Amino acid sequence: VKRFTKLGARNRIFEHAVLGGDPQDVKFRGEKSYLEIGDDNQIREFCTLHRANGEGETTRIGSRNFFMVGCHVAHNCVIGDDNIFANEVALAGHILVEDHVFMSNNVGAHQFVRFGRYAMVGGKSKIVQDVLPFFTTDGNPPRLRGLNSVGLQRAGFSETARRALKDAYRRLFRSGVPIEETLLLLENIEDENVAHLIAFIRGSKRGFTR
Repeated sequence: VKRFTKLGARNRIFEHAVLGGDPQDVKFRGEKSYLEIGDDNQIREFCTLHRANGEGETTRIGSRNFFMVGCHVAHNCVIGDDNIFANEVALAGHILVEDHVFMSNNVGAHQFVRFGRYAMVGGKSKIVQDVLPFFTTDGNPPRLRGLNSVGLQRAGFSETARRALKDAYRRLFRSGVPIEETLLLLENIEDENVAHLIAFIRGSKRGFTR
């Protein structure tokens, strides 16, 4: 555990993990920056979680995340709560991961992409655009495969909530109607998860995997 690292309670850190190492960025000039980690995370062997690039900036890790062997979280990432990163997941700089995301082994992600909550990402996927929440993304090149049904059911989503998200998926990607027109129609659905999906799509700067 290196300097400028702040750890919460009950984190389990295994052999040969390095927390708070200098960012792997050619622009880094030794400025004071931070890595902040919440509570109850598991960080397994050979993981590397780096502090941020930029004076006073912070790489942030939430709580109850599980980093399996050999995961890498680069500078300036922001990771929420209850995420699972399987072996050798590699996140470049400035990535946002919301909550309850599952990344299978060897997922590699380009800098500045976002992973929406309750997303499932298949093994060895090369992620260069945002990953939409609630859906499964898989392949290389990656494609949307449908609703993350098993993950949502395990998380306690009601049948009504799952049906609303499945209907949103069909409208967005199976109807042939332009995305923006479909988003306007989806705004009439009174469902907080559909509302989050709409906001996530509209907030995308790199585009999203379809």
